[in-house]
Amino acid sequence: MESKIIRQKYIEFFKSKEHSYVPSSPLVVQNDPTLMFINAGMNQFKDYFLGNKVAPWPRVANSQKCLRVSGKHNDLEDVGMDTYHHTMFEMLGNWSFGNYFKKEAIQWAWELLTEVYNLPKDRMYASVFEGDKGDGLAFDQEAFDLWNAIIPAEQIIYGSKKDNFWEMGDTGPCGPCSEIHIDLRPQSEVDTVPGRDLVNNDHPQVVEIWNLVFMQFNRMADGSLKPLPAQHVDTGMGFERLCMAIQQKTSNYDTDVFTPLIEAISAEAGVKYGENAKIDIAIRVIVDHIRAISFTIADGQLPSNNKAGYVIRRILRRAVRYGYTFLNFRDPFLFRLLPILADQFDGVFPELKSQQDFIARVIMEEEISFLRTLENGLKSFQQIKETLRGDTIPGNLIFELYDTFGFPYDLTALLARENELQMDEAGFKKELESQKARSRKAAEQEKSDWMIVSNDTDVEFVGYDNTEASAKLLRYREIKEKGGTYYQLVLDKTPFYAESGGQVGDSGRLICDDESIEVFDTKKENDLIIQFTKKLPSDLEANILCQIDVEKRNKTRNNHSATHLLHAALRQVLGNHVQQKGSLVNSEILRFDFSHFSKVEESEIIRIEDIVNRKIRENVTLDEKRNVPIEDAKTLGATALFGEKYGEFVRIITFGQDFSVELCGGTHTPATGNIGYFKIMSESSVAAGVRRIEALTSEGAEQYMREKEEILNEVQQILKGPQDVKKALNQLLEDRSNLQKELEKLHLDKASGMKDELKQKQSIHAGMNVIIEQVSLPNADALKKIAYELKNEVENLMLILACEIDQKPMIAVMVSDELVKEKSVDAGKIVRELAKHIQGGGGGQPFFATAGGKNLAGLPQVVAAAKSMIKEIL
Repeated sequence: MESKIIRQKYIEFFKSKEHSYVPSSPLVVQNDPTLMFINAGMNQFKDYFLGNKVAPWPRVANSQKCLRVSGKHNDLEDVGMDTYHHTMFEMLGNWSFGNYFKKEAIQWAWELLTEVYNLPKDRMYASVFEGDKGDGLAFDQEAFDLWNAIIPAEQIIYGSKKDNFWEMGDTGPCGPCSEIHIDLRPQSEVDTVPGRDLVNNDHPQVVEIWNLVFMQFNRMADGSLKPLPAQHVDTGMGFERLCMAIQQKTSNYDTDVFTPLIEAISAEAGVKYGENAKIDIAIRVIVDHIRAISFTIADGQLPSNNKAGYVIRRILRRAVRYGYTFLNFRDPFLFRLLPILADQFDGVFPELKSQQDFIARVIMEEEISFLRTLENGLKSFQQIKETLRGDTIPGNLIFELYDTFGFPYDLTALLARENELQMDEAGFKKELESQKARSRKAAEQEKSDWMIVSNDTDVEFVGYDNTEASAKLLRYREIKEKGGTYYQLVLDKTPFYAESGGQVGDSGRLICDDESIEVFDTKKENDLIIQFTKKLPSDLEANILCQIDVEKRNKTRNNHSATHLLHAALRQVLGNHVQQKGSLVNSEILRFDFSHFSKVEESEIIRIEDIVNRKIRENVTLDEKRNVPIEDAKTLGATALFGEKYGEFVRIITFGQDFSVELCGGTHTPATGNIGYFKIMSESSVAAGVRRIEALTSEGAEQYMREKEEILNEVQQILKGPQDVKKALNQLLEDRSNLQKELEKLHLDKASGMKDELKQKQSIHAGMNVIIEQVSLPNADALKKIAYELKNEVENLMLILACEIDQKPMIAVMVSDELVKEKSVDAGKIVRELAKHIQGGGGGQPFFATAGGKNLAGLPQVVAAAKSMIKEIL
């Protein structure tokens, strides 16, 4: 049974059990500070479990893209080493929101596995929660009885809290679970050792395929458990493992989920999968990681140097490293796998196909960059090797390779073994732990549990139509961090827009009787709108008058509407390939990131500005449609953003039916004329295939242009009058260029004269012509020129120059080829030793090396030390 059929049969089965199919959320988490990536199918439904919202469907099924590479659920280092761990995987799931519970979940799971997929009944085991005294939880007798009605007791296993009590984090929804494991070993092995003895023992052919979680509790910040308002079912079945079981394979990687990618990599590398353990690991790492990288980029997260972007960059670099080390890939190769991957998921996750070229371009640029870094890292390793005192690489240097060049410990260990060196593993772990401790300290934050003021859960946002609202406090919590204490408040009605879609959150004030409390920010946590304040109302049950900062809101919404006009103009000028890849909208500025593979030319910038300003002058009226069914919105041609999760009903913002129609939840100006004026300040590259425009509107744009005009007026005054500024500046630049050439000629003449002086000062030691002097030169090029000319003109040369250049010290060492070959003299080693006197460092080739430093006063010591060294060397 092909994997596409396996997935389809799952969805059809649960649809027949009256489940609604809900599409996968994007991998990159929005509005949930507890998660970086979606790591389980239940993430998008968390608010329903917590009782913050009422689920629109009683029963749901889906296939959710998941990523487990950070936090508690982190499988990254296991990937490739075994045959069943993955970074990105699909989780098939069915959910009940206060509808059915253990009985139906268990019976339907068994029915699907044995009657639809025809998996062998005697090869499957079910685990049930044995209870936990610490949490005061009893044995799950109900689950045991339900299973015992289906399978013999010897196929039921008691599981500890570690194995059979599911929690997604330190706090949040949780409950006992019942796992289904399958034994895929040959019968001869089964006859020798029963499968039940290998459950949860990391055996590659005795694996968990489905976890049925019975959500009953909420884990509080103090570690206690509180019953949830309703009982729910949350199941998760690893799609890749299910395919392995149904297709009767012994490895996830042997299924048709991975084989097309494995075949492509094997052909590219000229190797055969299954013949060499190290090569097999490398291939598994690559075919797993390309999925994680591609899907995450498709969902809007670009590789970068921080947070989620850094995680993706690490995964990509791990794949490149394995290809480089074990498959001899010296050129970009990952991006070539995109067509295979996109075809595999076409119709399931169409975002790969629709963004295939963009994703491939981003990956290719990242590969090119890291391959360059990898080469530099190897050079750095070589330098470390040369300067070692002993045969052990210190832990701090191993960590430097890891932190600066992305070298994992195992790659450095491989290089060490090849060079017969030892590794200070303990020192490396100490450095790594210090870094983690620094990160933990920077992120330290103490949250109290939500304090419930009212049992109402509905939160109504009225900010599209109102700048004020009368509200009641529903809940609050206290947050303590380094900078002090603040509070998060949830109100039953609010005009405050919560930060989302690139638009910053509103600020303003809450008025309770005679008390005025500043709201300094508004954010979303899952679907809760949270107001941030420095204090709580004295009377928690009092009526609260909410007032937003109207001036800030108006400026922000003008900028937000301007991004819509900009997006439409970019597509007109550059082409329909342009898609939004990120934005920032506040009261001061708008920033817009978009997909485009080349610099936007000045002439194109002018056309874009002209289009936007024309639409502003036309004073186009906002056409806003709320609660439009998502399918109707697509029919209307509304532009949706990749990486956003849209519900069944959406809001459409239109500025001219033939110009800008977008799905958007932000606040907007009633008419484009309010924007006033639009001016692009800068256009730049953010990442491979992604450009960024920063722009101003209204008073900000006017002020920007006024400052430009003032600068122009000042330049005219400096140039003595209202003449042709461009012509005058070009003349100045030409004069400067001519003066620069004359200065360079003088420098060369000085260097040539100094070269002749140095030739007169040479002395003979052991048949070698030695020149050791302290000199002063205008630049490093002159120093290099003298060294090479002396090498060409003086036979058997040993040259050491301690030089002052622009009040900074520099050392140059030039050694004749004879000395290098016959006496193994190394200019690099000499210059590194001498550089200590000027508090610097450097290196180079055996015949020529340079070093810079900080201590100019150390140059005489360099000369003295060099003269002592010559006696030893020669």
